Amino acid sequence: MRGLTLFFLAAAGCLSAAEMPLFNDRDFAGWEFVTTPAKDISTVCQVMPGGVISAQGAPIGFIATLAGYENYRLHAEWRWPGKPGNGGVLVHISSGPKDRAWPRCIQVQLKHGSAGDILPMAGASFAEPLAPDQKTPQRQHLAADSERPPGEWNSCDILCRGDQIEVTINGVLQNRITRVAPQSGRVGLQFEGAPFEFRRVTLVRLD
Repeated sequence: MRGLTLFFLAAAGCLSAAEMPLFNDRDFAGWEFVTTPAKDISTVCQVMPGGVISAQGAPIGFIATLAGYENYRLHAEWRWPGKPGNGGVLVHISSGPKDRAWPRCIQVQLKHGSAGDILPMAGASFAEPLAPDQKTPQRQHLAADSERPPGEWNSCDILCRGDQIEVTINGVLQNRITRVAPQSGRVGLQFEGAPFEFRRVTLVRLD
């Protein structure tokens, strides 16, 4: 019961912690781009004025922190500068076999029209049932779509506490999962062909 209480206190912002930017607004120190064949991150992403990261969206892959984390609140903002496409936030990235290009992790979907869906990737798992009749295993978001129109900035907040994850899109709670495995790992941003931009990627460690 104590763990559940702490989980919801964290969601309300009641736990003391310091916000830590994951980008330094100058370069990609502390990050790498994972794709096959390998490419340098600076060939697919650029740091723009105001700390905006512009990703060309191709080749398909993901950028990831070199450091791993557990028990934290992650905030990221994104927008589609052109035609909306597919992307996501990856949490609890761990080593092990991949599913196509993707590592073992939990993906929070940012795909246009599906923001807030949660996907267990490459053997990751959680307790809640997956949506039936879906080509890709996923738990669909709970509330009405809260994504903003293309070109506008969106916010994604992901609370990872123990074996639980909550996802909020533009202030609307969209998903909650429990008995998550794995429960720690690196953090990443995934793209699948469409250019997109992100900013204010920060992490708060929970006490």
